Amino acid sequence: MAIISNDSDGMMSDINVTPLVDVMLVLLTVFIVTAPLLMNAVSVKLPRAAATTAISKIDSVRISITEDGKLYLDKRPVGANLEGELKRLRADGDFSVEILADEKVHYGHVARVMALVQRAGITKFAFVMLPDQSKPAR
Repeated sequence: MAIISNDSDGMMSDINVTPLVDVMLVLLTVFIVTAPLLMNAVSVKLPRAAATTAISKIDSVRISITEDGKLYLDKRPVGANLEGELKRLRADGDFSVEILADEKVHYGHVARVMALVQRAGITKFAFVMLPDQSKPAR
């Protein structure tokens, strides 16, 4: 609400915040669009599931399985040498493995990757999924 005075100047000293709000909304939109892309450079469409408890954060590596069955270890493509790479990493210290499998990957391929992880002597591994938005978490 502006105060009207009887001055002959007629100057208003209010600041127009509309351009500032416009710029902030554009920046917010850009951040919302780009933030999920920064999570993982390997394009994997994760399945959705409802989680009840959070897992504590420890040192981990990520194994990504794409829709066409290609394997990546921390954004680096690996083929049949996955078990050897995991054994080499295990020699450096204890860690866990996060498996990011595309929802269209056959279960048999994921099971083979789990077997490779176990043969490498790693006992801590988890599957990464997106939260299910259709059902509320309990």
